[in-house]
Amino acid sequence: MNASNVTGKVVLITGASSGIGEATARRLAADGHRVHLGARRTERLGELAAQITADGGTAAYQRLDVTSAEDVRAFVAAARERFGRVDVIVNNAGVMPLSPLEALKVDEWDRMLDVNVRGVLYGIAAALPVMKEQGGGHIVNIASVGAYEVVPTAAVYCATKFAVRAITEGLRQESAGDIRTSLVSPGVTESELADSISDEGAREAMKTYRSVAIPASAIADAIAYAIGQPAEVDVNEIVVRPAASAQ
Repeated sequence: MNASNVTGKVVLITGASSGIGEATARRLAADGHRVHLGARRTERLGELAAQITADGGTAAYQRLDVTSAEDVRAFVAAARERFGRVDVIVNNAGVMPLSPLEALKVDEWDRMLDVNVRGVLYGIAAALPVMKEQGGGHIVNIASVGAYEVVPTAAVYCATKFAVRAITEGLRQESAGDIRTSLVSPGVTESELADSISDEGAREAMKTYRSVAIPASAIADAIAYAIGQPAEVDVNEIVVRPAASAQ
């Protein structure tokens, strides 16, 4: 990344209490950005913010449920009030309770749609007017390799990530020259994402699938690269996979 383009941006991160969100918060704060962290687990957020501050960074946090449009609006408004602007939002919060369609886990389907799709849309809806008003901004949406392929037990999850990919591309076309957009799609990454799988067969299959994984810091590096580019450069899509994986 070109260090000359790191100017202490205000970066909002959803799902920041663990995994990719936590790693991104640490990386961007170390780069000199001011981070505003959101998640439901405020105890973890508080610890993370304290660690970032102790290391010389700037971090604030608040409880956030991305399935609530009101919560997301309040999250963005609080960041703007505290730091004066909103330069980047990283829509990272996601869930992945995989199961075969015939298992009919409708509640889990609804949860994935609420978090993975509506959560991203609510983030865009809250941040976009602020960015338009201030004359620029950057929306980073976290998808998955599941935005490009479908595998058994992952039909609904992949559908949500295909949706995030489509939404991001639509926003890019509508906001060209004004709002930058980046879709970052991780392959198998060390995180708590698979912990939400309740279907026994899918859980066992995922153990094998996730036997080769990259650290969350690898995705944080990709995000840092995207937001660190000059204003005239828009990094639209990044796919990051383990080098040893064919998936």
